[in-house]
Amino acid sequence: MDWDKLRIFHAVADAGSLTHAGDTLHLSQSAVSRQIRALEESLDATLFHRHARGLILTEQGELLFDATSAMIKRLDTAAARIKDSAEEVFGELRVTTTTGFGTLWLAPRLPRLYEAFPDLKIDLMLEERVLDLPMREADVAIRMKEPSQADLIRRRLMSVRMRLYATHDYIAKHGSPATIEDMSEHRLICQSPAAFQVHAGATLIARLLNNTMFSRLTVNNYFGVLQGVLNDLGIGVLPNYVSEDNPNLVRVLPEVESTEVPVFLAYPEELRQSQRIAAFRDFVTKEIQDDRRRKKGVETLDSV
Repeated sequence: MDWDKLRIFHAVADAGSLTHAGDTLHLSQSAVSRQIRALEESLDATLFHRHARGLILTEQGELLFDATSAMIKRLDTAAARIKDSAEEVFGELRVTTTTGFGTLWLAPRLPRLYEAFPDLKIDLMLEERVLDLPMREADVAIRMKEPSQADLIRRRLMSVRMRLYATHDYIAKHGSPATIEDMSEHRLICQSPAAFQVHAGATLIARLLNNTMFSRLTVNNYFGVLQGVLNDLGIGVLPNYVSEDNPNLVRVLPEVESTEVPVFLAYPEELRQSQRIAAFRDFVTKEIQDDRRRKKGVETLDSV
C-alpha cells in the first residue's frame, strides 16, 4: 500500500473531516478526497460512511486505522530514539571483540562504564570471527588487526605483545627458566596451535614448541590459559595486558615475546554521531590511558 495514501487516510480518520485533514496536511479538500477514493479502490473496500456531521469509519476503516495508528506510533518512537541517540547515552550497544580481550580486559572494566551511563544496554559478543560492521552484525568492534573495510571509522588504541607468565607460587616451587631451552623442564600452557589466533601469538607458540616440552596444556582462548597459569599448572603464553590486573603473575624470560599486535576500535561511518559509540570509545581510551599512567607509576617506584 502507498504510504502517502495511508498517511492521508489516517489524518482524515483522526480529524473526521476532509477539510480539517486537508488543513493539517496542507492539501486541498479535493486532493484529499481523490487519495481516499484511490485507497478504497486499491483495497476494494469502503473506509468511511459519509454523514452530514462528518466522516465515520466503517468496520474496514477501523481495522486500517488501528494499523496506521500503530505504524505512526512506532515511527514517532523511532524518530525520538534517533534524536535521543544523537543527544543522550542510552539504549543497546552491541560490542564485539575476541574472547581473550573481552573477558580479561574489557569485562572487568565495564562497571565504570555502567556507573557513568546506567541506561546503556551492552550486548557483548565475544568470538574470534570478525563480525561485519557495515552489515550491522555489531555496532562497534575492538580488533587485533586494522579493519580492512573502507567505510569504517577506526582508531588505534594500543599495542599488545604475547609474553610468558607464571605465578609467584609456581616460581617458588619449580624455579624460573633462565633460557628458552629450559622451558623443556616446565609445562607450557598456550592456545592450541589449531585455534584461531593472531599471527604473532601463533608464531611465538610455534617457536616455543620447537623445544621438547615434558608436558603441555592447550586451550582455545586466553581466558582458559590464564586460569591454568593462576592454578599453578605451568608457564603460560598470555597477552601482556593481563599482568596489569593480576599482581600474582610474574613475567618469565623477559627477552621472549611476540611481535607487536595492534589493537583497533572500529565502527561504521553511519554511527559517527552516535553518543553511545562516543561514550564507549572515550571510555575505552580513558581506561587505556589510566593503565599507562599506573604502569609508569609502578616503573618509577621500581627504579627508586
